[in-house]
Amino acid sequence: MSKLILVEPVVVGKIGSAYGIHGWLRVFSATEQVAESIFAYHPWFIKRAREWKPLLLDNWKRHNHNLIIKLRDVKDREAAMLLINCEIFIDASQLPDLNSGEYYWKDLLGCQVVTVSGYQLGQVINMIETGSNDVLVVKANLKKDAFCIQERLIPFLEGQVIKHVDIAVRIIKVDWDPSF
Repeated sequence: MSKLILVEPVVVGKIGSAYGIHGWLRVFSATEQVAESIFAYHPWFIKRAREWKPLLLDNWKRHNHNLIIKLRDVKDREAAMLLINCEIFIDASQLPDLNSGEYYWKDLLGCQVVTVSGYQLGQVINMIETGSNDVLVVKANLKKDAFCIQERLIPFLEGQVIKHVDIAVRIIKVDWDPSF
């Protein structure tokens, strides 16, 4: 049997606690739209022992403010408990195309961040969702950073802070004070 490989894995959610005795699980969606949009993507995968394992969804429903799922081959609470805290992945090829000026977080990770005056701030290593706006977490190049800053948090405010994003060359130009 050949190993399953995701070409470009993307996290779309996480499995939460077991629900009941029949193998149901809570699931937390990381999709930007309504939480239920996680169910538009399939197959789902988890990574176990450095191998991709498909998750086959039998059913899902809303319960209070939670989403709960029933996976094929997960018959009881004991089997469900083995999946708690597993991240749910899909292949990036399943993601819908975006309009001009829209970006997936995965596309911004690894981009170099440069001020409009040309100062190299560093590389995007993570993104944070704050509710009001997303934030770039930029790891500075310590050998070159004149301000000895290890990490910068830069609000992703297009027009105001973010001046230009070029995914093709992996550069984000910002209007940002390098001493922050």
